[in-house]
Amino acid sequence: MIEKAVVLLSGGLDSTTCLAIAKQKGYECYGLSFDYGQRHRAELRAAESTAQRFGVSDYKVIPINLRAFGGSALTDDNIPVPESEELAEVEGGIPVTYVPARNTIFLAIALGWAEVLGAQHIFIGVNAVDYSGYPDCRPEFIDAFQTMAHLATKAGTEGHGPVFHTPLIDLSKADIIKLGLKLGVDYGLTTSCYQADDEGRACGLCDSCRLRRKGFEGACVADPTRYVS
Repeated sequence: MIEKAVVLLSGGLDSTTCLAIAKQKGYECYGLSFDYGQRHRAELRAAESTAQRFGVSDYKVIPINLRAFGGSALTDDNIPVPESEELAEVEGGIPVTYVPARNTIFLAIALGWAEVLGAQHIFIGVNAVDYSGYPDCRPEFIDAFQTMAHLATKAGTEGHGPVFHTPLIDLSKADIIKLGLKLGVDYGLTTSCYQADDEGRACGLCDSCRLRRKGFEGACVADPTRYVS
């Protein structure tokens, strides 16, 4: 029997590569995205395109109004997205683009869907090498959530709770891109920018754009990103 996997999809470079890996490993994949009040819709359109391209068995977009809390440049229009590395950091090195508890919320919902599906695998494209310094992208966080998941679910208490997969967590952006290209990922369909316009064009200035550009340069391949200018 083919095993099922829930794959979190943001429409970006990392999550798309993560889906390609899950498919390559032979899992029956279920895509999960979130309309959480982020600045733009382009990433959700990119996530849907990714889900269709890789033929997921089902794809869901869950609405969560994190904009009601704000506290992040991605969910509060009064906090500008930093357009330089110096402006991106605040005290403690955590950028203002960090969305409080975002991955905790996303993984909790993924855990619920996985239990309903009987899926024993959850994939998330977190990365702790070329990343913005978010605390919920670290291995310690994933390990702690794995422990919690086995305590908090019926499946976990019965000894068959889901395993969380983070295949990109120790890879550089360049290595992620090289791997994705081998797996047939079309990065021209992905959107990484924190403030992409309505057409999905990237600003080229935010932290996510800088990391993405650095990755393509390091991989020595052409950058397919569409920029505003």
